Amino acid sequence: MKYFIRYIHKYLSFFISIQLLLWTISGIFFAFNKIELVRGEQYRVIQSNSVDLGKFNFEIENIANAQITKRLDQEILIIEGDSGTQYLDIKGGSATKLSFEEAKKIVENLTTLTPINVEEIKQPEKGSEYRGRALPLYKVSTTDTDDKEINVYLNAFSGEVSAIRSAKWRTWDLMWGFHIMDWQERDNIDNLFLKIFSILAVISSLTGILLFFRIDVRS
Repeated sequence: MKYFIRYIHKYLSFFISIQLLLWTISGIFFAFNKIELVRGEQYRVIQSNSVDLGKFNFEIENIANAQITKRLDQEILIIEGDSGTQYLDIKGGSATKLSFEEAKKIVENLTTLTPINVEEIKQPEKGSEYRGRALPLYKVSTTDTDDKEINVYLNAFSGEVSAIRSAKWRTWDLMWGFHIMDWQERDNIDNLFLKIFSILAVISSLTGILLFFRIDVRS
């Protein structure tokens, strides 16, 4: 029985050693990097705004959620309902998309970054920096005070900063993919590979403990 346990532990550990190493390396990276800094919270500028609710003098039916935000000097009403998300101006009409220049101005106001270029994103892409965000988005290429390139993603209608993506975030995202064994989309923590290797890692640990304490297991 000891030989059998030793045999299982030896070859099972060798089989999963690479993934165990990746789990360890990614875990160390997560432990030594604050998630707030990875998400770029240090680049945001917190602003307080006042909104006159009386300006929105119209009625809307079948609302699940409503939110008022301000983009530059214009109030925008965000409505979530049966027909999806709508962006309305103070007259109840559909809000127009931001211009590229307006997008740059918003980034200047809401972050400490310097905008350089703007492009519009209309199609989702698996494993992208902006995955999970509502489209269309504006990708605003910027630089920080150290001249590092950072991407800021804006909602094209509300002007809200949806995400800030730096080199540190991309490293975090890569490590997260290694950690959950989803190397393409890096979102699925319920994948088969992770389940199988987790079970094998437990078996490897248990057999290692048995060998360490030299438990005489008899059939």
